Amino acid sequence: MHDWRLKNNKTTLDMTRTARVTDPSYELMDDHNGLSIIYRQHGFPCPLVRWHFHKEYELHLIVASSGKVFIGDYIGNFYPQSLFLTGPNLPHNWISQVAEDEVVPKRDMLVNFTDELFDSGYQVFAELKTLAPLLERAQYGIEFRGKHTIAKAMDLMQRIADTSGATRLGHFFILLELLAATDDYQLLSGATTPQLADENNVDRTNRAVDYIFAHYARELPLEEVAEHLGMKPTYFSRVFKQATGRNFIEFVNRLRISKSCELLADGDKPVTDVCFESGFNNISNFNRRFQQLKGMTPSHYRRLVVQRLTEQNLG
Repeated sequence: MHDWRLKNNKTTLDMTRTARVTDPSYELMDDHNGLSIIYRQHGFPCPLVRWHFHKEYELHLIVASSGKVFIGDYIGNFYPQSLFLTGPNLPHNWISQVAEDEVVPKRDMLVNFTDELFDSGYQVFAELKTLAPLLERAQYGIEFRGKHTIAKAMDLMQRIADTSGATRLGHFFILLELLAATDDYQLLSGATTPQLADENNVDRTNRAVDYIFAHYARELPLEEVAEHLGMKPTYFSRVFKQATGRNFIEFVNRLRISKSCELLADGDKPVTDVCFESGFNNISNFNRRFQQLKGMTPSHYRRLVVQRLTEQNLG
């Protein structure tokens, strides 16, 4: 995503604190240029990869690399050919897990569009109303699952990239119609939109998430992260929960459980090893947290993943 603070084709606005608080879009896209949709692609690492939100919907296809996805209060894993749709002002970020000096030239293909496109379009093209339930679901963040749906979506996303004008818009509507018709998807976030916060707190939250992501595999007290940001622990705790929808401990534990799911799916490491590699220092606490978040034991989760992969390969 493109940050108006970082790109020279963006305009830095001299907004008062009041104006910033009433407009929750911390990423200002002023490159619509009169177009109905914006197509972008970028690699990783990239200064645009950060915890952020904006008024536009975002249809986001991962082309290369795997890692962690953060959407609202959801933390999960992404892989090549993962496809997501986020609604207006729903915070999100994708962090690839790559070697320190590894560069992914093209990681993301994405399309941004606004409510205005449909608010106006409904009045002229009645057929667009069939897309309304999809856009309503997008406020929670959606991950699309079906292999055939993803394959068709990838082809349409490439057609959007390769065309312009009315042809591009046509491919875009065909893509949305495809996604609106599928029932193989997962709603991701319990929280829909962030609490309004000033830009300084959003920047601090970005830095906090980056620090947590780098250090969650070991003991990581809230006080350490607060000190890293130069904030008092009680103030940091309040700002962090306001921006992410989760308190610090819950956020870190969800990230650790997400990592454990990845390890359980990837190989046959003993559950005890998975526990410690994920950042937990107590197997009973790990089992309890896993059961709370996933509704099953780690061993049961692994069996289900293996079964699912076997079924996919046979299919």
